Amino acid sequence: MSINTNEMLKKLRSKQDLEALQKELISGRKSDKALIAVCNGTACHPYGCTQIIETFKQQISQQGLQDKTELRITGCHGLCEKGPIVVIQPGDIFYQQVKLDDVPEILHETISKGKIVDRLLHADPISGSKIVHRHEIPFYQKQKRTILGNNTEINPVKIDDYIAIGGYTALAKALLDMTPEQIIEEIKRSGLRGRGGAGFPTGTKWESCRHAPGDIKYVIVNADEGDPGAYANEGLLSGNPHSVLEGLIIGAYAIGAHQGYVYVRN
Repeated sequence: MSINTNEMLKKLRSKQDLEALQKELISGRKSDKALIAVCNGTACHPYGCTQIIETFKQQISQQGLQDKTELRITGCHGLCEKGPIVVIQPGDIFYQQVKLDDVPEILHETISKGKIVDRLLHADPISGSKIVHRHEIPFYQKQKRTILGNNTEINPVKIDDYIAIGGYTALAKALLDMTPEQIIEEIKRSGLRGRGGAGFPTGTKWESCRHAPGDIKYVIVNADEGDPGAYANEGLLSGNPHSVLEGLIIGAYAIGAHQGYVYVRN
């Protein structure tokens, strides 16, 4: 199924339009194909994820699996020291430290035959037992992946992927059903705080900005990544950029701004 999202987005005038588009995109994503999600995050690049992705593309074609397999290039999955990371659905099969020579075997054994490649599985650090499913790995098991959890579900450069998982629903609600004051009160009630060391309450910040004197106001996304060696902001911006843009627009509406900037280092 092919959907020209750009043409459809021009026609969105209501929440109903957005909901209809979401349903169509979700329907288009449903298939009997196996889904191979390959991490393309910064930390996986030194391990050769770019070459892994290209090899998957070549091997899928060579093995005639185009009708049985979908390749999704995603942002950071976490557990970066085990990259390159490959997750296969259905089954939530987690393969780690994948090498170029592993790609044909993954396609031949796991995709074509439904068999697990044992040597690529994660080993429990205590028991040493192999773990097949990503959600059972200790690193992920106790996490509530609010920020990066959707990275494996979307290609970050495809807006339709984000819309299909509920993206821009919050923006539609904010713009069409709420006043700026109601948004700020909702943020204050949520207890949302900044992710910096101060943990400053977001609702208080937005309220003070809205009440600040002057007609011209701006929203700045602080993605400075000031801590040496940190990749938290980069992981979000490169893995799920539309979540940042959606938040930026909601914040702009709440405080009365008409321009926004993303502050990020190269």
